[in-house]
Amino acid sequence: MAEVVHMIDTEVFLAFSTYATIVILKMMLMSLVTSYFRMTKQVFANIEDTTLVKTTEDRKKLVRLDPDVERVRRCHQNDLENIVPFVMVGLLYALTGPDLSTALLHFRVFVGSRIIHTVTYVMALPQPSRGLVFGVGLFATLSMAYRVLTTALFL
Repeated sequence: MAEVVHMIDTEVFLAFSTYATIVILKMMLMSLVTSYFRMTKQVFANIEDTTLVKTTEDRKKLVRLDPDVERVRRCHQNDLENIVPFVMVGLLYALTGPDLSTALLHFRVFVGSRIIHTVTYVMALPQPSRGLVFGVGLFATLSMAYRVLTTALFL
């Protein structure tokens, strides 16, 4: 147990903590961006969200889908599908004692790819831009997972 505690107290873990926090905050920010789009476009998911509108008929009209709101919501969903695995795999990766420069490369590539992915998604840039940056982030996570499995494989 002391070895694990010692491994946690490293520059790699501090770097991981920093970059994981950045992408978690970015993911949380997407909730606010979705809310902003919903408010400015007057598009709501639930009837109870329309309480400022007087008539029931007008309230029902506001519960609808909007392409811009859905785009931001899908971007947020994509963050959930990619950032959570990065955080879990990244923590295990940090515990394998990787070289600091290699770990920083993994963390920075992933964080950069998620930020660029958000820009390409929200601004609706043409493919394959979004697909490429998604793939780069996925590759960084898979590379860390490979390190975890080859370092700590227990059968």
